[in-house]
Amino acid sequence: MGNSYAGQLKTTRFEEVLHNSIEASLRSNNLVPRPIFSQLYLEAEQQLSSLEAGSRADNEEEEEEEEEEGSESSSPVSYQMKPPPEGCCTTDGFCQAGKDLRLVSISNEHIEVPSGFLLVGAKSPNLPDHLLVCAVDKRFLPDDNGRNALLGFSGNCVGCGKKGFCYFTEFSNHINLKLTTQPKKQKHLKYYLVRNAQGALTKGSVICWKGAEFRGRQSSSSTCSSTLFQLPESSGLSGSMSSEPLPAANPNTPAGTQQTAAGIDHIPSTAAFSSAVYNGKESPKQQLAKNNLSALTRPSVLGTLTNSGPPKKRHKGWSPESPSSTETWNLQLNPQVPNRIKNDGGSLSSLPHSALVGPASSPMVGSGEPVSVPDNLLKICKAKPVIFKGHGNFPYLCGNINDVIVSPLLYTCYRNSQSLSRAYEQYGASTIQPISEEMQLLLTVYYLVQLASDQVPLIEDLEQIFMRSWRESHLSEIRQYQQAIPQSFPQVPSQIAPVTSAQLPWLAGLAASSCNDSVHIIECSYSLAEGLSEMFKLLIEGKLIKTNYVVIICAGRNRAIDSCIVITGKYQARILSEGMLTPSDYQKEVNYQLVTGKVETLGSFFSTLCPEGDIDLLLEKFYQENQGHISSSLSASVNKSTALNGTGAAVCTSYEIERHQIRPFQLAVAQKLLSHICSIADSSTQNLDLGSFEKIDFLICVPPSEVTYQQTLFHLWHSGILLELGLEKEHLTKQRVEQYVMKLDADAQIKFKVFLQNSMQNPHTLFVLIHDHAHWDLMSAMHSLYPQTELSTGLVDRLLNCREVKEAPNIVTLHVTSFPYALQTQHTHISPYNEIHWPSSYSNGVDLYHENKKYFGLSEFIESTLSGHSIPLLRYDSSFEAMVMALGKRFPRLHSAVIRTFVLIQHYSAAMMAVCGLSQMKNYTSVETLEITQNLINSSRQCPSGHGLMVVLRIPCTPLAAVAYERLYNVRERLALEDNFEIILGNPNSGITIGKHFVEQLKVWQKIEDVDWRPQTYLELEGLPCILIFSGMDPQGESLPRSLRYCDLRLINSSSLVRTTLEQELGLAAYFVSSEVHTEKAVMNDVLESDPEKLSSTDNEDEEIATEVTAFCSESSPPFVTAGDTAKSPHLSNSTEETTNNHERQKQKVDKGAQTTVSKHLSPVTEQLDTKQNIKTAQVSITSSSSSPFSSSSSFSAPTHNSFILQTSQCSMTKASKQPPIVFLPKLVYDIITSTDSSGLPKSSSLLPYHSVMWASSFRPLMSKMMTCTEQSLYYRQWTVPKPTHMDYNNRNEGRMDTFHPRRLLLSGPPQIGKTGAYLQFLSILSRMLIRLTEVDVYDEEEININLKEESDQCYHQPGDAWPDLETFKKIPFNYTIHDPKYEDASLICSKLQTINSEDRSMSRRQEDMYTRRQTTRMRLSKYAAYNTYHHCEQCHQYMGFNPRYQLYESTLHAFAFSYSMLGEEIQLHFIIPKSKEHHFVFSQPGRQLESMRLPLVTDKNEDYIKSPTFTPTTGRHEHGLFNLYHAMDGASHLHVLVVKEYEMAIYKKYWPNHIMLVLPSIFNSAGVGAAHFLIKELSYHNLELERNRQEELGIKPQDIWPFIVISDDSCVMWNAVEVDCSGDRKSDYTWTERNVSLKQILQRIEATPNVTHYALIGMRKWSSKANSTEFKEPFSCCHVHDFIMLNVDLTQNVQYNQNRFTCDDVDFNLRVHSAGLLICRFNHFSVMKKQIAVGGQRSFHIKSKVSDTPVSISPAQYICAPDSKHTFLAAPAQLLLEKYLQYHSHRFFPLSLKNYSHPVLSVDCYLNLGPQIAVCYVSSRPHSLNISSSGLTFSGLLLYLCDSFVVASFLKKFHFLKGATLCVICQDRNSLRQTVVRLELEDEWQFRLRDEFQTANAKEDRPLFFLTGRHI
Repeated sequence: MGNSYAGQLKTTRFEEVLHNSIEASLRSNNLVPRPIFSQLYLEAEQQLSSLEAGSRADNEEEEEEEEEEGSESSSPVSYQMKPPPEGCCTTDGFCQAGKDLRLVSISNEHIEVPSGFLLVGAKSPNLPDHLLVCAVDKRFLPDDNGRNALLGFSGNCVGCGKKGFCYFTEFSNHINLKLTTQPKKQKHLKYYLVRNAQGALTKGSVICWKGAEFRGRQSSSSTCSSTLFQLPESSGLSGSMSSEPLPAANPNTPAGTQQTAAGIDHIPSTAAFSSAVYNGKESPKQQLAKNNLSALTRPSVLGTLTNSGPPKKRHKGWSPESPSSTETWNLQLNPQVPNRIKNDGGSLSSLPHSALVGPASSPMVGSGEPVSVPDNLLKICKAKPVIFKGHGNFPYLCGNINDVIVSPLLYTCYRNSQSLSRAYEQYGASTIQPISEEMQLLLTVYYLVQLASDQVPLIEDLEQIFMRSWRESHLSEIRQYQQAIPQSFPQVPSQIAPVTSAQLPWLAGLAASSCNDSVHIIECSYSLAEGLSEMFKLLIEGKLIKTNYVVIICAGRNRAIDSCIVITGKYQARILSEGMLTPSDYQKEVNYQLVTGKVETLGSFFSTLCPEGDIDLLLEKFYQENQGHISSSLSASVNKSTALNGTGAAVCTSYEIERHQIRPFQLAVAQKLLSHICSIADSSTQNLDLGSFEKIDFLICVPPSEVTYQQTLFHLWHSGILLELGLEKEHLTKQRVEQYVMKLDADAQIKFKVFLQNSMQNPHTLFVLIHDHAHWDLMSAMHSLYPQTELSTGLVDRLLNCREVKEAPNIVTLHVTSFPYALQTQHTHISPYNEIHWPSSYSNGVDLYHENKKYFGLSEFIESTLSGHSIPLLRYDSSFEAMVMALGKRFPRLHSAVIRTFVLIQHYSAAMMAVCGLSQMKNYTSVETLEITQNLINSSRQCPSGHGLMVVLRIPCTPLAAVAYERLYNVRERLALEDNFEIILGNPNSGITIGKHFVEQLKVWQKIEDVDWRPQTYLELEGLPCILIFSGMDPQGESLPRSLRYCDLRLINSSSLVRTTLEQELGLAAYFVSSEVHTEKAVMNDVLESDPEKLSSTDNEDEEIATEVTAFCSESSPPFVTAGDTAKSPHLSNSTEETTNNHERQKQKVDKGAQTTVSKHLSPVTEQLDTKQNIKTAQVSITSSSSSPFSSSSSFSAPTHNSFILQTSQCSMTKASKQPPIVFLPKLVYDIITSTDSSGLPKSSSLLPYHSVMWASSFRPLMSKMMTCTEQSLYYRQWTVPKPTHMDYNNRNEGRMDTFHPRRLLLSGPPQIGKTGAYLQFLSILSRMLIRLTEVDVYDEEEININLKEESDQCYHQPGDAWPDLETFKKIPFNYTIHDPKYEDASLICSKLQTINSEDRSMSRRQEDMYTRRQTTRMRLSKYAAYNTYHHCEQCHQYMGFNPRYQLYESTLHAFAFSYSMLGEEIQLHFIIPKSKEHHFVFSQPGRQLESMRLPLVTDKNEDYIKSPTFTPTTGRHEHGLFNLYHAMDGASHLHVLVVKEYEMAIYKKYWPNHIMLVLPSIFNSAGVGAAHFLIKELSYHNLELERNRQEELGIKPQDIWPFIVISDDSCVMWNAVEVDCSGDRKSDYTWTERNVSLKQILQRIEATPNVTHYALIGMRKWSSKANSTEFKEPFSCCHVHDFIMLNVDLTQNVQYNQNRFTCDDVDFNLRVHSAGLLICRFNHFSVMKKQIAVGGQRSFHIKSKVSDTPVSISPAQYICAPDSKHTFLAAPAQLLLEKYLQYHSHRFFPLSLKNYSHPVLSVDCYLNLGPQIAVCYVSSRPHSLNISSSGLTFSGLLLYLCDSFVVASFLKKFHFLKGATLCVICQDRNSLRQTVVRLELEDEWQFRLRDEFQTANAKEDRPLFFLTGRHI
């Protein structure tokens, strides 16, 4: 084969270039490595861009001359077989001479083998089931190590005996291999052949070609789309057997082989989904993988490459024009995926369709060749190999199958990644192909190559690599549809060749060649069975000791690749195999190992480590020797506090239990929750009617942890919420509180049933169901996997998702959790709009909520590990990890949790012994454990009161926790430390048990006198020195006290972590520290900056590492220097280094037990600086103390020497509460937590979020650190789906939104941050809001001018009369005085000669009091209230327009015109009439023109009908106006018309779609309420005429048509009736009660009044709480009526409202009606409540300048001006300016009238408010009108306002005026002003001056009003 070049390849040049290239590519920032062979053979000629880098696939070998052709991608010349000689045999299995070479045929024949030759078996591609026997010179075969084979070939044919074949090509032709690829001996010479005991020739061991795994191979056609031997689709176990029968040639195969193999393959279903593969901290190489797409923009140009023709004979398929000459490399040996890998479309082979966890089949099975797992595999390898099925078919395993584990996880990952392109269908990229199988496998190899020896593969990493690879390989297509991608990408070539099956093994081997045997590649030709057999052989032979991963590739001809990956690394295999256990199986396995005594070998091993034999013997010896001495000294130190108290010395004052208080954050969250509840209620979906609820009730569901349960009860008790909600009375008992908290255990269903019954029985109570720790137990009730073992499994689903809860309209469910991810899947019940996330404390650097404490959570812990931080709060224990790893190899059958626990117990035991004086035990513990133990034991000694630290030792597995407790308890007893610190076993199912001594201590500290008190929560252990062994598979919401100092998580299950599991374990350490710690930390850093030793100290040194120094020197230490002096001392910085050295010396002495001499070596400064904490305290005392340098917070306890000696507290608890705890993690977890991606996101965040969910696709974008909580939620909602075991699994409704439950909310926030306080506060403010919703502010004012009422003894009616008697009523005189409190600032109306002193009106407000708030009171809304648009309830659903019979907003516009002579033109009004209200109107038949509004008859009697149409004029109150009269009318049929201005028509129609609107003409857009009243009355009279005409044709008399209308204000909210009881003995005795009644009842009572049509106006009182019985003595009054009136439009036909008026128009109208001789009746037994509405109404008129847009306040004095002046004109109606001016400045016109109530101003035909200090007298100029007798009155002024022709000179001359009285004439223009003066002969008695003419400050186009004033002569 031409060996001339072969030797050159086996040179150091090749090795050097190969390894240099691999190393350079791993270290390089460039994305593409330099091709090795380009460097070797090609000279630089042309430049290739980074994206054009492809693969030379010539596949050279360094030690053989045979070479196959290049891959298809390089367009080789296909291999041409030499045609066989004519007439020779060409049958497969026979040589050309026709002799049979098949092993089965000639196995028993004698074959002559020349000396130096061996018989070997050759594989023919056409006979996969047979070996062909050949004789080959053994010099050309490799030795056992795969080395020393000569290049070339020498062989003989055993059939015909022909010898001397020198080329394998020639030999392969002779034996009829019929190859399509270049023949190679490595590919076809497979097995040695040996004689068995019977002398038959059989297949022996595999020929160990060096690098056979990537050297001998055959190519596969990339266009084949099915496997060579495609088996039927199989699913499960039965269908996985081959369709062929097992041949008789292999009778020894056990009958149950297939079933056994399948059984071992069928892993528990959870393993199929759980991401059991984890990676740790990334190497620098791996960090490259974290680049985003933008990283591709970096230029990565290769060197200039030349094409100088074929360099050597080997490359005969290569030509200068062939694509391979410019072909580029698409490989790189770092995890950043290749830039461009394009599949050619045809190489996507069909995936096997076997079940996900069922076995895959292969042709080998059909041939009866299962793979036998060797015996004693675990014993030899010290670990169970984990086999990950990859692509294609997987063979059966038989034999010792218990020693291997098979997982389909990688297969699932590969399969998911094949569906990548679906996500891009939205971009229209239908031509994009998924990532090829070859590329997947190659990328997997790249990934494995980089992993360090202590790292474990992580499936998420692999998925991200695949996704990046796919995106980058299809960049150009994607970029066409994604404009957001930066435009700086280089141009992508359209054609780049993919990796082919033929290239794959070689490229994989090339990648693996740089990893020091960590990854081993095995290539096999026919099936994976060969490779697996080879792998097992290598394992048994110990040749894979350094190998962690074996990749087996079967790239057979014409079919898809088969592959699998075997994890052989002991550490990796152990972690992965344990990760496949479910939590339940994990507990069972550990329990089994403990029960069966398998752990005893560990104990005996530990005893051999101890220097003096068994550790127990050492403990016993120590106990005997030191019993008396130790116990007395320790008890003295512990009881020191009581002794000190007796002598009056200092006692630790730092102990304070935090009382319940609401922090700003919690209040903000509670308000956010409330706003979400309100938005649900306000939505149009009608899912929550807050208005219908009167009170709140609740139930809090917590996990079945006794501590969490008691903790929640504690919070609930101290919050006072039960009393606030009115659920409980003052004397609260614990039993009562327990009704509101439910533990989700076996008894939960009883309590929950009571809750449901209460909710059904109390429909007007809103029940809030709070599901705390909501990520716990999300198991589906239907898919409960372990019902026998876990009774509570699926309980949440059974209870909270039951139909009753879902359908109850008065139950709101609030899920509360720190880890919401499992509730944020594609099938979640919770709408994304109903999620509330805890707010961040900072936004753009601004502190949003001023908290006095800083929260330390996961991100802060991670941040502390970054460089630049003083102390890392997260640490790992390297010596502990090393010992665990060593023992793991020694005891492969023990679960690592058992090993880790026993090692840690050993460390703690040794550390306790070391601290107690057995210093030799220091060598048998770790520095970290020693630090924890020292600080724990010494903490209580440092505090005068004995306060100490808490150490949490987390042991998830309950049996192991029990073992640890028992062991540590015994060690503590032997060391006589039982009074020094407590050991507590925290079991979730039981309460807290602690010793009596410690209970007494806690009672003293917490000032508890209850004899039976026991701590029930961990929070109550504040200050107790203890080790809390925290057991249970998951924490269940337990909170830890502030004295927590160390959180030891070294034993958490690090093999099967998901994001929730990981974060909730770290959540135990979440902590609040005082905000001022930051300043302390900064100062500390400054002080220690000059301390070289401290700066170089290890990360694991705690700032308290030296605290034990002070433990023994508090008695004899010299006095301390004051903190202030120390801080200012020049010696401080100079002595820092010396201080540190002192520390080191003294530590050594203390360790040796020289406690008594320590204090002699301590300088005062040194003593003060015995810990870093003291430096902080000393420094801070200057800045933190405002009054003096001797701040009590910095005081140290010391002997009292001179005054001003600073006392230092050595209390460890105080220090602990000022800094977060230190957390120790397993190395694996530490690496995951502290490694981040390019955005800074911790790696843990990208893990699978929860064990019962799975990723929807491997193709998903990466999470980013910049994601908000909301964005993370949306990410999980898109990319995760629940597994069948998850309770949300069946919550699917394709393409619709109604899978969300409308009354379900989710509150998420970091652990321990205060969510319980937040939701309790939410309940409080929700309750207050409900009460507020059911309450309303109504005006509550006494009637005014009571003292002016005419007191008369005459009673016209009896107090109990229901209706007025017409004749009697006519006798009642009209009371002119206004009593309505809203007119307190109005002018008094005089009815006769009155002597009123100015004091009489002292109640009148001064000018500056005008805008003071009117008096209101808060009233509970009754069921008969009127409502605004915010009210929703089922009853008035239809009333508001949500009638299914009518379309929403379906209404018609109708014009209605009538003429009115006073306006001089026709008035055109518009009605908007909803379809549902058309029955109230009459329409013309042909044209549907509106004709009239139907009116009933006076004689009609109908209990459910209100006869009077109600008109409500309104402006600016579309939301707040009380137009919903459904409840007020008690459901009675009524006609209600809203009267609105034209410009507000649309907005009112939007808010009130089912109300009739009367739209005023546009000319009234700026008019006041007078215009509305005027038009309502005129329209109603016109309609009355129309109805009379219409009904007259039906035979009805005109006087029988109902003439009344109701005019109601838009703020009338409720109506009351007084019931008078006259059953007393005397007639004058009566009692009365006032109650709320429906408007229907009141109107029907009034409408039923006898002779009702004789009354012109009927009204009622304004409600006041101060009403007294004298007001009801006369049930009916003849006086002014306001706000809510019944108007008889027939009687008042000739009395009009003044359409120009803005204020007092009702008083003006009342006076007109009375003067016309009509009756006005007020029903005093009825009253109306008016709601205070802060918007709209008269407030909507703003008077501003017409010239300038800037808002300038304009005083009322500027509302008028001289005519023709250059005064600033105002943009306001003239009438409004006039009324406002007269109200505030009328004294300028009527100076004599000021406070002159006995001489009022005469006002003719009108009432204008002249202010409270001027009285007016109203007279009507109409003939026959009723006026007061003015004979004895002298007036101080005359007001003529727009007087008409009825006012004549003779009329005015009847009245007498004071001398100097003033006149004011007001007219529309100056001309009519002069005409009026002349017509009324005013100049006879009045003197006018030119300067006494004025006008309102309007522009001419706004038609100002003109004034003329004069004086009486």
